[in-house]
Amino acid sequence: MELNSSNLCNDTVAWIWLSSLQPPFLAIISILGVLGNSLVLCVFCLQRKPCSVADVYLGNLAAADLIMVLCLPFWTVTIAQGYQWNFSQLLCKVICTAISMNYYCSILFLVLVSVDRYLALAKPMNPSKLRYPKWAKRICVVIWMVGFVLSLPTLLFRRVGFFPFIGVDACYLEYPHPAWVLQRNITTNFVGFLLPLPIISLCTFHVVRALKNRGLVIQPRVQTERKATQLVLTVLTVFLLCWTPFQLVRFLETLDYFQLISGCLWENVLQIGNELATYLGYSNSAINPFLYVIVGSHFRKRAQGVFQGLLCSSRKSNSSVHLNVTVISKCGDSPKDKRITPLELRAVYPPIKPHMMCRSL
Repeated sequence: MELNSSNLCNDTVAWIWLSSLQPPFLAIISILGVLGNSLVLCVFCLQRKPCSVADVYLGNLAAADLIMVLCLPFWTVTIAQGYQWNFSQLLCKVICTAISMNYYCSILFLVLVSVDRYLALAKPMNPSKLRYPKWAKRICVVIWMVGFVLSLPTLLFRRVGFFPFIGVDACYLEYPHPAWVLQRNITTNFVGFLLPLPIISLCTFHVVRALKNRGLVIQPRVQTERKATQLVLTVLTVFLLCWTPFQLVRFLETLDYFQLISGCLWENVLQIGNELATYLGYSNSAINPFLYVIVGSHFRKRAQGVFQGLLCSSRKSNSSVHLNVTVISKCGDSPKDKRITPLELRAVYPPIKPHMMCRSL
């Protein structure tokens, strides 16, 4: 979702086709993402059992996805209106910064959850501070700070300006020097792909090898870890499938910066490819909650427990109201002098005994 004021090489037909598909696609992602990630966060926050380290990381991943999909409706409206930005410049900066943070935070949370699975299955006898939820929460705070720092260029250089050749006030990204584009692409490729991928691959290799060990499967605790690991591996796989094309386009943009490949056709392919790859990456935020429900059998049980608890609490409150109404009706419907008899009073309100008062104190 970038608008380049210096772009004079444009395939109008392709952009019209793309712009017609973007608003409904973003709207679907927004609706599914908000509902799904809100459900995931409710389960993690309302479950009776304390959260595990993997729950902490996956919960923060769901929070990052929720923030991102909450920002997409602004761009849905903007693209539907021909890239006319009807919001303030502050919102232009904040929304684009939040979207940028989503990618960095998501991949780093997945690295952490991969390391946690490695420690849980490949090194179960070696205690580590990383396997304590208290330390996991502190690490998540650091991850959010890192994501914000990496997204600072977006916060600084996003602005709203008038584009006379299309006649709109657009929210666009304008770097003070072309070298900033190179810095952005290298940061995205290195921090968002080249650095995490070897760590995730190494952890996944050891985790899969540990899962194949038939001796470990007998232990009930490892059975639970196995189910959690299957969910994590699925989330990792889908994340890489959704975001790898985006990383490839960023790498090709770097080649274009050094003019190793050039021409109007190539520029159009890069720009349209960047849009398509970006929206494929955005869809990952809406897919993750469904993975939790479809693959995560342990998550389904916890979700069922949470909603059963909410249902029971609502039934208790309704029964309490019903009891109060019954008492009031009994007190007001005496056939003689409209007064309740002592026998009825004792039936509704049992006598208070001394030992009961001692307990209340």
